[in-house]
Amino acid sequence: MKIVLQRVRSASVAVAEKSIAEIGYGLLALVGVVPGDSSREVDWLVKKTAGLRIFPEGDKNMNRSVVDVGGEVLVVSQFTLAAETAKGMRPGFSNAAEPALAESLYDEFALKLDDLVPTQTGQFGADMQVALINDGPVTVLLER
Repeated sequence: MKIVLQRVRSASVAVAEKSIAEIGYGLLALVGVVPGDSSREVDWLVKKTAGLRIFPEGDKNMNRSVVDVGGEVLVVSQFTLAAETAKGMRPGFSNAAEPALAESLYDEFALKLDDLVPTQTGQFGADMQVALINDGPVTVLLER
């Protein structure tokens, strides 16, 4: 699995121009699932997402987690994180997990994360419009 985490002041997702989720201060998590991923990767990434110390505390730029600051997380499926770009100019997606596996692990990630920090989600497989105000900017790639 690959997750792009962005520390945000706020973030929202819309489908067909209708807002379906929004958060305030916290994290936007763009989640990509690859073949071979399982609950093992989900568990590690949930713990890492909730505990990663990328929020400021006093004069320390990165000392608190999203849980510590009482933040929220917006989880959005992003199969394009598995893009193959080494050859040609059009990305290939054979490294992305089959939709059934990807959706199952995406849902599992969001549900388990919600046990630790308030979590909203996008709509798996939909054409979504994601808006955010990046804070910092702070963007981190997690892979497992």
